[in-house]
Formats: sequence, structure tokens, C-alpha cells
Amino acid sequence: MNEDIAKDDWKQLAGRIKAKWGRLTDDEIQDSEGNTDYLIGKLQERYGLAREQVEENLRDIGYP
Repeated sequence: MNEDIAKDDWKQLAGRIKAKWGRLTDDEIQDSEGNTDYLIGKLQERYGLAREQVEENLRDIGYP
């Protein structure tokens, strides 16, 4: 996944991530900025999803 996300774009994406995956804390979302592997790992940990499922869901909300 592309990790070149502008700061303004990140704020919008973070809001969509929080809306879709409410079990993630604000700190985890903020810590994942620019670190796709960290975000995917946290989503896998919280929701028990396969990496491919997480990547597909992220693409669905506009994550590059």
C-alpha cells in the first residue's frame, strides 16, 4: 500500500478508520500515521481479520 499520505488527507482517513473500526484507540490510529504495517497489525489484532481482508477494507474507505 502507498504510504505517501498528506497530513490533511490523514485527518480525513483517520476519521473514516475510527468510524469503521471503533475498537482502535485514538492513540493507535495516531501512531499508525504513515505506518501501514502497524495499522494492519492493529486491525488484525483487534478484529481477527486476515491481512488481505484488512487491506481490502482499507481500500474501500479510500486508504491508498
